Amino acid sequence: MADHLATGFCILTVILVLAPLVAIFAYLVIKGVGSLNLAFLTQTPKPPGELGGGMANAIAGSVPIGSLLGVPLGIGAGIYLAEFGRNRFGDAVRFVSDVLNGVPSIVIGIVAYAIVVLRQKHFSALAGGTALAIMMVPTITRTTEEMLLLVPNALREAAYGLGVPRWRTTLSITLRTATSGIITGVMLAFARVAGETAPLLFTAFGNQFWNWRLDQPTAALPLQIFTYAISPYDDWHRQAWAGALVLIILIVSAVSAVRYVVRRGTLGGVA
Repeated sequence: MADHLATGFCILTVILVLAPLVAIFAYLVIKGVGSLNLAFLTQTPKPPGELGGGMANAIAGSVPIGSLLGVPLGIGAGIYLAEFGRNRFGDAVRFVSDVLNGVPSIVIGIVAYAIVVLRQKHFSALAGGTALAIMMVPTITRTTEEMLLLVPNALREAAYGLGVPRWRTTLSITLRTATSGIITGVMLAFARVAGETAPLLFTAFGNQFWNWRLDQPTAALPLQIFTYAISPYDDWHRQAWAGALVLIILIVSAVSAVRYVVRRGTLGGVA
């Protein structure tokens, strides 16, 4: 009897967790699928009051720049904490990472504005990418550390016994063994920043056209959704729903694709 009650309680909690997610996704599909078309995915926004256009430039966004900056820093910091960080400096890095993980995104946007935008004297894609990278680093750092600490010490000792240097052991054995967990942490960080708007208001600022330069304002999907959502135009409201649907699809697709590849063993290493 107790076993059946515990099983039923677990099933109920799963339903309670999944129900809001399913409801949100279903509502986005209902509101946004009607505005999805080829023009939306391939064209830039039209001028205010003019129908049509799309969010192709916003879909590119600042997230790739943030990932290029944040992922290497986060993984490197995690490796240091796991392999060499049993000291006061390591404790300080852990404390800063934990605190930074809880800092509101708008505060990070203001910091990026102060250290990048004010120095450049204009908004830019680099400033937006910097803000997103700051948000990604603590999540990746702590996840990488925890995954590396789960690797059995016997593997390290076996490598040392064969005369393998410590740095090579870390890169070729320890890091490879924990690859699947580290990639999961990277995708969690990606999912967190993919929908952020507040930091980009202070840094990337937005752009109605294609931009391939790091020193110029650039569009981003959450920023474009926000701009369209607060506008007085019905067509922009419909495109905002479509943009939100595309954003969710991109996040779910990216996370699912990486986890599928990791499970197949292509990126999973020894794990």
